[in-house]
Amino acid sequence: MYPWLRLIGAGFSLIGAPKVGLLSTTRIMLRAWPNDLDINLHVNNGRYLSLADIGRIHWFSLTGLLRVARRARAFPVVGDAIAKFRRDMRLFESVEIQTRLVGWDQRWGYIEHRFVRRGRVIGVVLIRGVFKGPDGPLDPAVLLAAVGHPGQSPQLPPWVGWFRDSSESLSQTLREEERAGGIA
Repeated sequence: MYPWLRLIGAGFSLIGAPKVGLLSTTRIMLRAWPNDLDINLHVNNGRYLSLADIGRIHWFSLTGLLRVARRARAFPVVGDAIAKFRRDMRLFESVEIQTRLVGWDQRWGYIEHRFVRRGRVIGVVLIRGVFKGPDGPLDPAVLLAAVGHPGQSPQLPPWVGWFRDSSESLSQTLREEERAGGIA
């Protein structure tokens, strides 16, 4: 089940919060609850993606990007995600989710979510996403200029290129399977 109550709580934290710059890192504290756990009694790997959603919506709101996208009748869509788990998160432990825009290319925005406990990164989720409007994906540069950031993307780190390339390779493989009549 999606953590709706935590999303609502994150929404309340936005009341009176100042807008932040597009390249700023936002922070939100969340706690592991019983419904987040798997049979090993630590936070389920899939739950990290849901908690990253909350961090991302919080970041979209604080940067003003969500408001600009809504005016364009667009909504955020995750195309791909990767995760790295370094330490487990157990019941009732708190974690700070640090969210930042790594950069963008002609189509995709790359957002990183770091899960930090006691000053140590225990996990990272990286997503590649777009804002889809009525006529398809919005150009990231146009969307970002609307929030006052007309500049170029920061240089993307090498791992973003590897993530992009592997995602594109998998997409190509799936397209070829579909053309060939399905999975062999």
